[in-house]
Amino acid sequence: MKAVLVEDEMHSRETLRNLIEEFCKDVSVVGTAGSVDDAIQVIRAENPDIIFLDIELQTGSGFDVLSGLSDMTFDVIFTTAYEHYAIRAIKFSSLDYLLKPIDVEELQQAINKARKRQNATFQKQQLDTLLANVSGRQMKRICLATADRLEFVSVSDISLCEANGSYTNVYLKDGRKIMVSKHLKEYETLLADEQFMRVHNSYLVNLREVKQYVKSEGGYLLMNDNVQVSISPKKRDEFLMRIGS
Repeated sequence: MKAVLVEDEMHSRETLRNLIEEFCKDVSVVGTAGSVDDAIQVIRAENPDIIFLDIELQTGSGFDVLSGLSDMTFDVIFTTAYEHYAIRAIKFSSLDYLLKPIDVEELQQAINKARKRQNATFQKQQLDTLLANVSGRQMKRICLATADRLEFVSVSDISLCEANGSYTNVYLKDGRKIMVSKHLKEYETLLADEQFMRVHNSYLVNLREVKQYVKSEGGYLLMNDNVQVSISPKKRDEFLMRIGS
């Protein structure tokens, strides 16, 4: 795999290069850049398989680099020195990021995942999803990783998520069900600011899709598609407060 490193601090750039050369033998660093413009030129010239992209550059951001490229048929692993606000958008796109100082094992894991998902169509959709999300205050789209593919859906099209062991069943408003290889807890955290609420150990619902709260039979929610969802007694007060606001 051909790699380009985009990092404006020379020390960090050389440290990453040394880690890749020593511990990732099947990855070849074919170019480096320290600014947005240089990065765009190097990526166009080298046509890499993977880019290690610092979120914050002195001349802009890693997202400015991506916005300046029309043909994004590569994988991206972001790097950052702190828990950047954009990490949430990165997670929505099912992309990887590494916190500095970079851990060798995490670096190898990120490269292995990038190698497995090398698909030009999916790569472009992931990066398009990322750029759409970082351009606004709300997350518009999310990438759902199943056992054999990536599904890109609008966040507003999700009706509810259901725990299924270490997997999650995602139900869409059009009636489709997508089984995703992530625990429900991950989606609870990811969607917390998008008007989703964990109303039961097994259910995370889109509050915009709740049609009724029925008090009888122990209490349950009726969704817009007429699906009944149990609500935990200890979640009722929080639910009523949130739905009221």
